[in-house]
Formats: sequence, C-alpha cells, structure tokens
Amino acid sequence: MIKNPHLTLQTGVVQEQGNIVSDMDGDKVMMNITNGNYYNLGQIGGRIWELIAAPVSVGEVVSTLMTEYEVEQSECEEQVFSFLKHLLDQKLIQIGDEL
Repeated sequence: MIKNPHLTLQTGVVQEQGNIVSDMDGDKVMMNITNGNYYNLGQIGGRIWELIAAPVSVGEVVSTLMTEYEVEQSECEEQVFSFLKHLLDQKLIQIGDEL
C-alpha cells in the first residue's frame, strides 16, 4: 500500500478485506469488521464498491460508470476520486501500482 497516496486514473484500487456489505432497497450498506463502523455507500457508491472487488485502475472504474450512467467524464472523475479518497481515509481500500 502507498503512503501519502495520490490518486490518478492509472492508480490501481481494490477493496480492503474485513467488510460486510448488504443491499438495502438498491443502496449498499457496509460494516467494517475492524473498526465496527457502518457506511452507507448509496447506489452509485455501491456500484463502485462492486467494481473494485478485484484490482482495477481508477480509469477503468470511471470508464465503466460513464457507460452505465449519463455523466460527463470530468464530473465522473471528480466524484470517483472524491469517493475513493473517502474510502482510503477510512482504510476501506488499498491502492497502488502493484495491485
């Protein structure tokens, strides 16, 4: 895992182990076993979570979301970076070039 990470479209990302995720009326909710915190990922956040089940680049996540939703690339990138940064701050994902 990278210390002081800088997310780019080429950055690899994958879920951290130790989370239980459930679908509740189309929204994904998650409990982290390590810290005991609950998170509401929402519908699109839940889709991002599904996409990072296996190592994937941030650019691939953005590309997939752009084909599934009507969204401009710049807006999609901004939202994906923001969401992933939050997950990273909470230690819910791993990032790096070696994933």
